[in-house]
Amino acid sequence: MGLMGDRTTLWETGRLVEAPGDGSEQELPGVPGVRPGTADSADAGDAADLELETARRRAAEGGDPAALSMLGALLLRRGDLDGAERHLRAATAEGDRSAANNLGVLLHQRGYADEAAGWWRIAAVAGSPAAAHALGRYHRERGDEPAAEYWLRQSAESGHALGAYALADLLEHRSDVGAERWFRAAAERGHREAAYRLARILDGRAPRSRAESLGPGGVETSVRELRAAAAGGRDGSGPAREAEQWYRQAAARGHRRAALHLGTLLEARGESQEAARWYLTSAKDGEPRAACALGFLLRDAGDTDSAAVWWRRAAQEGDGNAANALGALHADRGESQEAERWYRTALDHGDVNGAYNLGLLCAEQGRTAQAEQWYRRAAYAGHKEAANALAVLLLQGGDAAGAEPWFSKAAEAGSVDAAFNLGILYAGRDEDRTAFQWYERAASAGHTDAALQVAMAHLRDGDEEAAERHLRVAVRGGSAEAAFRLGALLDRDEEAREECEEWYGRAARQGHRRAQVRLGMLVAERGDVVEAAHWYREAAEAGSRNGAFNLGLLLAREGSEPEAALWWARAAESGHGRAALRLALLAARRGDLTEGRHWCDRAVALGPPEVAERAARLRDALQQELTA
Repeated sequence: MGLMGDRTTLWETGRLVEAPGDGSEQELPGVPGVRPGTADSADAGDAADLELETARRRAAEGGDPAALSMLGALLLRRGDLDGAERHLRAATAEGDRSAANNLGVLLHQRGYADEAAGWWRIAAVAGSPAAAHALGRYHRERGDEPAAEYWLRQSAESGHALGAYALADLLEHRSDVGAERWFRAAAERGHREAAYRLARILDGRAPRSRAESLGPGGVETSVRELRAAAAGGRDGSGPAREAEQWYRQAAARGHRRAALHLGTLLEARGESQEAARWYLTSAKDGEPRAACALGFLLRDAGDTDSAAVWWRRAAQEGDGNAANALGALHADRGESQEAERWYRTALDHGDVNGAYNLGLLCAEQGRTAQAEQWYRRAAYAGHKEAANALAVLLLQGGDAAGAEPWFSKAAEAGSVDAAFNLGILYAGRDEDRTAFQWYERAASAGHTDAALQVAMAHLRDGDEEAAERHLRVAVRGGSAEAAFRLGALLDRDEEAREECEEWYGRAARQGHRRAQVRLGMLVAERGDVVEAAHWYREAAEAGSRNGAFNLGLLLAREGSEPEAALWWARAAESGHGRAALRLALLAARRGDLTEGRHWCDRAVALGPPEVAERAARLRDALQQELTA
């Protein structure tokens, strides 16, 4: 009797163990219709098994190959390999392909892989997708990828989910774009690892701030990187939306890494509550990165005590990012010893940020030598911000020659601060062209102070259009100086006065004294004396001599000359010549010639020229009065 290609049994519907590994598909064999782990009692299960075995033995006595195959499968499931082998061999002799497949499983369990492959080949040729899958895996384990692909493709094209997944895994290993098709085929049949892997492929196409390498099964990136990638521009449409759907499918089937990635996507969209649920699910399943992410979510919500609980759990499971977070939490609380302990733990877990944070901690405590050691350790490991911090430390110690290479290394690695610092270094050497190049590089990456420096350079060169463009970048970064200078640039255009006042106002509210004076002048021009006085006073009290002088003018016009004199005196003592001249005139009117001469001398010394000239004439007149 030939092998029958249309018969299937227990072992083709319920595999022993397929595709083992973390997060992969695992199914134990069970009686069709009863999944392992159901609520059926043990007694009921034993009775059912006994009844089934009795029925199959009776059928076997009649020589029915299907009954022999089923009985062999039942015994194999129970671990009775000797009994199972006898019945499976009898069934295979009668041409039962399911028995041939299961005999291969049994022999593989006993360590006879080559003999198992022979039976799998017989079953696969007869059309068994499960046997083709097993045979494909056998060939791949031995490095015969062409044979592996052939049999896995036979299994996949027959609709076998595990065959489709194994084929996709093989193709992805070879960077074959066909992998996506088979991951999708397996995922659509409920294979959770395939759903996760498909989601990772689609997720890799979603817009983001940086490229994230995706190896087979997904890269074990830290939660810091996952959150950064999720927040880096995913718009919730196209590949990102489909990726989310597959993450959901895998996560719903208990895939802890899928739950983690789903959480990062949801958090990036602001759906923190649902993100927390998936993080919690993943963390409870043993994913330390999810516990770490949950900690950050709780911290952001203000619950630092609960955050610490999850960070500690993640750190104890080897998550360096969580250990760093715990260190930072203790540092913020002033608990430097605990902070140092957790930073060291992070470093022990392979997170170089631990060394960098130890450097920061030592620097804050004035332990400069130790800070330098930790910065060096992190910098040599490729930590760009540690390299920048080390360079700053060296520069502060007067070692500019030692600082420059570290600034360069950090800048080339992508540190925007280091690029800006190189600009400062070269500007200090009067190498303006090189300084401008580094400022421009930092500005293009969004560095606020660098954008301001580039704008200033363009203003000096008379390129107001380029200057305005960079000033607007710096303003978006919160620079009060940039807001003031943008206002001053627009102040030259009568049609832009309204916008000009807006930028002066922004800078003034940030405490920029010159902006406060200019804003006071603008509102005074339109007759708003109260607001003008407010901004002049703000500037004057912060030490602005122009603010004090203008406030004095305003008060004098309003009839408060004694108070005006007080502000003029403050301005004159700070070097304001016009204020000194005003005080001289006040003294002259009061007949206090000595004080008048004092302020005239001060005004002559301070200038500007026209003020000095008027003050000199007044001084001569007062001298004549004194000697008359």
